[in-house]
Amino acid sequence: MPRKFFKKHMPNEQTVRAKPALRWMGKYLTHPSLWHLNRRSVCRAFLVGIFCAFLPIPMQMLVAAIFAIILRSNLAVSLSLVWISNPITIPPIFYFTYTLGTIILDTEPLAQDMTFSYDYIISKLTAIWWPLITGSLASAVFFSVIAYSTINLLWICHVKNSWKQRKFRKK
Repeated sequence: MPRKFFKKHMPNEQTVRAKPALRWMGKYLTHPSLWHLNRRSVCRAFLVGIFCAFLPIPMQMLVAAIFAIILRSNLAVSLSLVWISNPITIPPIFYFTYTLGTIILDTEPLAQDMTFSYDYIISKLTAIWWPLITGSLASAVFFSVIAYSTINLLWICHVKNSWKQRKFRKK
């Protein structure tokens, strides 16, 4: 994995702990897995980050940080993956999860003249809430487990390949 690239661009533990907004978390930010780039912490970070990206809640990064600390995943990778759901991608992601939720709950979706305006969503919140939550949780679990497994497999293949290349170079 491109460990050198990530290490160069990631903040270190001292930089993050020095931030005034994060000082209250001081002792929780000391575990080495939160800062090291190894297979286990990065795979867990993908699990946490992608899971939280699909949650239809405000402050996804705070939730991802709490999960990263609890699960001992790489904090920077977890927080950066939350940005999969950004202002550009939120409408299609939430439309997909809402549609999936209506299929899972076997309910009728709202009329196709649905608009993604704040007023429309607030007025229809009671009708779209359960399908959105159900589809979001199902998508979060599915895609985070797929990402965890894929990153784990790619990391293992990369390490095996680098060992083969090292062995080949020695001959």
